[in-house]
Amino acid sequence: MEFKELDIKGVWLIKPQRFGDSRGYFSETWKQQEFEDHVGKVTFIQDNESFSTRGVLRGLHLQRGEWSQAKLVRVSRGEVLDVALDLRSGSPTRGKHVAVRLTHEGGEQLFIPRGFAHGFVVLSDEAQFQYKVDNVYAPHSEMTIAFNDPDLGIDWLISPHEMLLSEKDMKGVLLKNAKSLKF
Repeated sequence: MEFKELDIKGVWLIKPQRFGDSRGYFSETWKQQEFEDHVGKVTFIQDNESFSTRGVLRGLHLQRGEWSQAKLVRVSRGEVLDVALDLRSGSPTRGKHVAVRLTHEGGEQLFIPRGFAHGFVVLSDEAQFQYKVDNVYAPHSEMTIAFNDPDLGIDWLISPHEMLLSEKDMKGVLLKNAKSLKF
């Protein structure tokens, strides 16, 4: 596996090696020791999966306090633009984000540590999105940051009229108005 720390400290792009032939390919998508050697110790407790169609935007989601989650995300079908927004207090990159295209062809994974809001938009006709988390879902600690917050300057690579959002995601708060962002 190749591990590359991105422009925001703690966010890693991971590219598993693939072994292919005329029948397809084989890839080890998770190796705990190798992950720990590069990124550090994280105890993932749950795997999640979502399926979405083109234009579906999910995010920017976070859980606060003791319920904060680290995530290891990947696309097993399709293509998404994945965004991690740094909300860690005292971080020199607080309020900054990284955006990475993840595809099933490339097999890339993105590790997002605790203290980040996370979201993605589907760029292909359909996408199957999988992620590991290190903490349980806690709706009482959940918050959504507005995907279109002008202060964030996120280019989602599709026009707003193509986006399909849940009611929760349409009601995200501007980062400057967000309260209780302790991790």
